[in-house]
Amino acid sequence: MKFSTFHLFHRFDGQSFKEVYDYHVELIELAEELGFDGVRLAEHHFRDYGAVPSALAFLGHLAARTERLRLGTGIVVLPLYDPVHVAEQAALVDVVSGGRLDFGVGRGYQSFEFDGFGVDLAQARARFDESLGVIRALWSGERVRHEGEFHRVAPGLDEGVPLVPLPLQDPHPPIHVAAVSPETVERYAARGLPVLADPAAPFRKVARAAETWRSTAAAHGHDPDAAELVVGRSVYVAPTAEQAREDLERFESSFDRSRIFNERSAPVDRRTGEVAEGFEYWQNRYLKGGSVGSDFRWEQLEVIGDPERVVGQIAMLREMGFDHLLCDFGSTRPMPVEEMKKVLEFFAAEVMPAFR
Repeated sequence: MKFSTFHLFHRFDGQSFKEVYDYHVELIELAEELGFDGVRLAEHHFRDYGAVPSALAFLGHLAARTERLRLGTGIVVLPLYDPVHVAEQAALVDVVSGGRLDFGVGRGYQSFEFDGFGVDLAQARARFDESLGVIRALWSGERVRHEGEFHRVAPGLDEGVPLVPLPLQDPHPPIHVAAVSPETVERYAARGLPVLADPAAPFRKVARAAETWRSTAAAHGHDPDAAELVVGRSVYVAPTAEQAREDLERFESSFDRSRIFNERSAPVDRRTGEVAEGFEYWQNRYLKGGSVGSDFRWEQLEVIGDPERVVGQIAMLREMGFDHLLCDFGSTRPMPVEEMKKVLEFFAAEVMPAFR
């Protein structure tokens, strides 16, 4: 089992953007010292919920601040971009980092962000598929000319255009598609593209996603054992289960979940007020506000407890078919950096050795 840290870059009241970035860089540098395998950065727009609008730009910065960590996007929201620019930027990060880029992508879901860019959320899946196809074609090293529904590449050049630079990794950086709904998992498993399972989905749903991915991939001629499936979880380990449970209650009481799960976060078509086409699986999920309680989080959602319990939960995820745990140690918890460092250090000392 591999372990990476996840960073949302949530900006709390009173923080400057510089303070947010410095806080996470300090944690990322510590993660490398502690033996974590990688790091993944979230992308968000127009909200303090996540203050990094370009994960690839920030990974270029981290490439110079780290030496060994895999540098991942979690995720690039492809429908919001020109795919040529994404292909170029990702390839550049891969080259300057010495081939350490992990390319996590998804179609997105937050209506507020799509509205801000003037992109129809109902087109998200079609835009995603077209963009990913263009990126993979450019990364292949061939000259590309493309005329699609949403994008045109070199429309006036019969010979197309090459990508400069090409990625350092051969044939290209590893790709993971954010997915947990059966339809999305099947869609990309059929193409042999491994998934990054949603941290907000309970254990039973990510187990089903892994099972669906492996069976569908095999049915389409892909070796399921050759792919690395990633699962995201909120992770917290304390010396005792009792303390972990008490801390969970404290975390819950100090954070307003409606700042995350609200209409701006929901995949709602603003023209109709209904869930956007293609997002039916998420009906009501982002409109629940604070209804997800600590009992649900303890039993069905988070990797949390004392070292023995946490090791058991991670072993369960491994049995489900996941090879890589993306650890969110508290993206929405206003925890001083020295206290957060202790959380990472305790996990690295008491949990990670069980999987090495």
